[in-house]
Amino acid sequence: LQWLRNPGTQHEKRTLFGDMVCFFFITPLATISGWLCLRGAVDHLHFSSRLEAVGLIALTVALFTIYLFWTLVSLRYHCRLYSEWRQTNQQVILLMPKSANHTSNQQFLLGLQTLKRNSKETIV
Repeated sequence: LQWLRNPGTQHEKRTLFGDMVCFFFITPLATISGWLCLRGAVDHLHFSSRLEAVGLIALTVALFTIYLFWTLVSLRYHCRLYSEWRQTNQQVILLMPKSANHTSNQQFLLGLQTLKRNSKETIV
């Protein structure tokens, strides 16, 4: 969720927003257009020439090919940006266990520190 709140530069934010808007508008339009083209192709096969039906089928195939190509390229671009962002914006959270052994762990660590001090090692 951090990446969505702050994906990077202004250009990357605009690109992500623009691609999301395009995806939500183009997907229903491509679906409706493809359905209408196929519907027209079926009608032309039954009532008119086969050449117009083949043309509408080719148009449908071209439409969906272009749509899928754009979707895959856009998705690949944003996944690459996300992986680059993850590599440069790593956030480490240290979690301490909350258990009954908590006090014994602290005593063990304190014992190790006194051993190190006795052996004249520098604690870093």
